[in-house]
Amino acid sequence: MMRLALFTMALVVLASSGRGFAQQVGGKADPAITIEGLLKEMIDYGAAARWPQPAYVCLHSSSYDRRSKTPADPAGWFANTDNMDQPTDAWTPQAHGDRYEWPLLDVDGPGCVVRFWTGGADPKGTIRFYLDGADAPAIESNFGQLVYGESFAPKPLGIKNPRGAGNLYLPIPYARHCTITYHEPNQPSPKARPRGRWYNIEYRTWPKGTRVETFTMERLKLAGRVVDQAAKALSDPPTFTGGKAASIDAAIESGKSASADLPAGPAAVRVMQMQLAGVEGESLERALRSTVLRVSFDGQELIWCPAGDFFGSGLGLNELKNWYRTVAGDGTMTCRWVMPYRKSARVTVENFGREKVAVKLKALADDWQWDGRSMYFHANWRYQFPIATRPFSDWNYITVTGQGVYMGDTLDVFNPVAKWWGEGDEKIWVDGEAFPSHFGTGSEDYYGYAYGTPVVFQGPFCNQPRAGAHNLGHTTNTRTRILDAIPFATSLKVDMEIWHWAECNVGYGVAAYWYALEGAKCNIAPRGADVTADIPQAR
Repeated sequence: MMRLALFTMALVVLASSGRGFAQQVGGKADPAITIEGLLKEMIDYGAAARWPQPAYVCLHSSSYDRRSKTPADPAGWFANTDNMDQPTDAWTPQAHGDRYEWPLLDVDGPGCVVRFWTGGADPKGTIRFYLDGADAPAIESNFGQLVYGESFAPKPLGIKNPRGAGNLYLPIPYARHCTITYHEPNQPSPKARPRGRWYNIEYRTWPKGTRVETFTMERLKLAGRVVDQAAKALSDPPTFTGGKAASIDAAIESGKSASADLPAGPAAVRVMQMQLAGVEGESLERALRSTVLRVSFDGQELIWCPAGDFFGSGLGLNELKNWYRTVAGDGTMTCRWVMPYRKSARVTVENFGREKVAVKLKALADDWQWDGRSMYFHANWRYQFPIATRPFSDWNYITVTGQGVYMGDTLDVFNPVAKWWGEGDEKIWVDGEAFPSHFGTGSEDYYGYAYGTPVVFQGPFCNQPRAGAHNLGHTTNTRTRILDAIPFATSLKVDMEIWHWAECNVGYGVAAYWYALEGAKCNIAPRGADVTADIPQAR
């Protein structure tokens, strides 16, 4: 009941901003939310830079260990039976003729399922979506084929990542209610709980009265052209070539910086590219960490982040193919975050390292219609080494006060031993809630893969561009959010458990990306000492 009350309160706060709910305009209701509209939002870079309208709350359902109830009980809080095998009554099977189906989600609308991750044993069973109270499912599919992009959701709207992890990004909207069930054939008994099944589902909920067109296979067929456009764009992100350029082309001495002013606003940065020349090997690792990108919008410095981490490469130069960022083999790093400003913006590159670095940077800015929904882009970086893995702990990615939308993060983790480092669950607290509305099942699940598999993989929203053999040394994971972005009206706290199979000291460096209305603050301050610290290496 407490979580429901907090959720209702959050909707009220969002409504009070005056920027959210569907309104009567000129005697006509706002257009309904549709599959086509959601897919167009997904591939519109500028959409994320405005406070959502109509406003929504992003919620999360997962198979997290139900013994986790309060930080006051560490044994329960860090419990690790994060699949459906756990001894709990959290899942009650539903009888359908001669079979039993296990509900993974059962929520009221209006809403939309925006991300569905699953991992574990090969998902041979059947997944069903019952929408708006209908007896017959709107979707009935082999689970694996659906989330792997082998059914009606084309790649990469469905994508398979290492160790059989499936990620479904095709939006499934519903007007009144959504129930998702899973049935596995050939189980020991009709009521036997599915073995080895992990899942995480993110879904939007809009306020009552918001018009949503419920998903049907016929509606999906009619939206086929837009589905294909979205799949193509996510596979090959478009390149912005217009606007006006601001450039830096300089050899920056140790302790010095170079800056460039962007065109006068209102405007928005549409694309930024950066490259370090003449640096290789371990020197390049150090340079990408000690060369810091700083960006000010309207007189406020809102981006302070090492270059490699900002562009999603993590430590060193690691090729990346992501919707928002690309890192090419020639060292060109590109980001496509849209960054609006009212009057002015300045980009600065500062060299905290011991050696001179040659920097080439180009930012393209274009016109932007500034309004009350326009948000500033932020990127903040936090680093800590050593972090003891015992006792288990929650490590804070970022805490924000103000109103905005969380867009994702890049994690560089240093692991000194050949054992799995990432059993830890994400815990995301929104607007002061008493229990995190996002409680995950493992760090690799959060980043879209499974079982801590140390191989490089790419995708539009989740990537592992660097992976050490046996999880030893440095690993980079990155996740960006689109339809599953998390709005917050007053505050946001993003934690990740430090949960390692070995007792040792690890290192975490995290770049957090978020938008916010003017006045938002975070708990991370720039620390030059962190970007110049010795980079730990596995021996």
